[in-house]
Amino acid sequence: MEKTIEKLKELTKDVVLLEHAIATLSWDQETYMPPKAIDEKGEQLALLQGMLHEKITSPEIGQLLNDLGADDNNPAGRFESNLPTDNAYIKETYRQYKIQTRLSKKLVTDLALATSLSQAAWIEARRNSDFSLFQPHLEKVLNLTKQKAESIGYRESPYDALLDEFEPWSSTKEVADIFKSIQPWLTNFIEKIKKAKQVNDSFLLKDYDISKQEIFGRKVLQDMGYSYDRGRLDVSVHPFTTTLGRDDVRLTTRYQKDFFKTGLFGIIHECGHGLYELGFGKEVQGNLMASGTSLGIHESQSRTWENVIGRSYSFWRHYYPILQTYFPENLKDVSLEDFYRGINKVKPSLIRVEADEVTYNLHIILRFQLEQEMISGSLSVEDLPEAWNSKTRDFFGIVPDNDANGVLQDIHWPMGAFGYFPTYALGNLYSAQFSSVMDKEIDVNNSLENGNLIDVLDWLRKKIHIHGASKTASELAIDITGEKLNPEYFKKYLENKYKQIYNL
Repeated sequence: MEKTIEKLKELTKDVVLLEHAIATLSWDQETYMPPKAIDEKGEQLALLQGMLHEKITSPEIGQLLNDLGADDNNPAGRFESNLPTDNAYIKETYRQYKIQTRLSKKLVTDLALATSLSQAAWIEARRNSDFSLFQPHLEKVLNLTKQKAESIGYRESPYDALLDEFEPWSSTKEVADIFKSIQPWLTNFIEKIKKAKQVNDSFLLKDYDISKQEIFGRKVLQDMGYSYDRGRLDVSVHPFTTTLGRDDVRLTTRYQKDFFKTGLFGIIHECGHGLYELGFGKEVQGNLMASGTSLGIHESQSRTWENVIGRSYSFWRHYYPILQTYFPENLKDVSLEDFYRGINKVKPSLIRVEADEVTYNLHIILRFQLEQEMISGSLSVEDLPEAWNSKTRDFFGIVPDNDANGVLQDIHWPMGAFGYFPTYALGNLYSAQFSSVMDKEIDVNNSLENGNLIDVLDWLRKKIHIHGASKTASELAIDITGEKLNPEYFKKYLENKYKQIYNL
């Protein structure tokens, strides 16, 4: 069995290398690529996606999985290895092999080309706040995505097939049930906050020099444990993290002169993702398990850093005096307490990435509902802007003033990433659940007040990062907290924090 597994790992090593090559081209497209290069870039990406598809669906891999006894009833194989990660590796390889063998090479390359062109069209449409420039591209991507779901197959809903790409071993119904359990609670909690005296955040809307924002953000990055000899920080239209190699994990953010929170919290958020990718154990490095166990777990890492750590009072007890030296005119008359309340202000808003902790999940539930309707065919792309605006009114009581602040604000659908959005909300829930244990095992507040962020990183590395994808999200949650995902932790976290901020 050991020889068979080693042979399987050797064959799939090329899969990982191709994934990193594709990520390199995609990173270039989103950062430094000149606009006129898009057509050939799309062809390059389509070519590599075709090669990747051929690698993961090779008959030799199929035979090795068969020899190991991997099938739908036993995805981890029929033999128990001396290394527990080996059976997890077989399980993940079988999952990917099963999915990819059901997709034709033509569909894979067509989708790769369509999404590359779609992203470029989205950038132009967003710049002009004109959905019509993007509509035909999204229609093509959606059609191909539906074909993808049908090819993969599903138990109850075609959305199941798409969700599995980002949140393996989960189902649409499970996610929908979780969202149904938190949506009414969130709506009620937001109403309570609306009735309270609103906090002041006007000092965050002044002119903050972007070069100084970047210097301060880079200092926080280094304190978090991010190493520039294993990555870099750049600017993109939509912040993201991407892995170009085991020692090459790159981050991007975006800055606004008149809205300080965008740049810094974007950096902290993406660094959470990057630290996860850089923290995989030796047993999973270089193979198919060298990734987050799910995007929900991945998002839990970015949300832990951005919100639980980065928006905490203890964090700013150390960093606020430093920040004041960069922006003395803006912050000289702002106390630490007022700054803390300001960065945690709760107010329904249009932009998801700038939403506060309390309203954020409603942005995700809105998108989750819309993309299910698009996949099922009950909502056409042509009617998407109107449906978006209608749901925004229902959820938040406000309506987007233009397409850029509404239906065009996210890159996920241009990427063909239907099924991705739910993982953001799941990440918030996992973050609160994991943090409840971290608070008991290490003195988080004391570490933060002393500017020691490495204690937090070490705990996350030991409990989560090191395992890569060798454990499912549920297995990880049970190992750390003793139970599967439980939304009650998130509710308790919000109540404890915001009752104090708003004197509820």
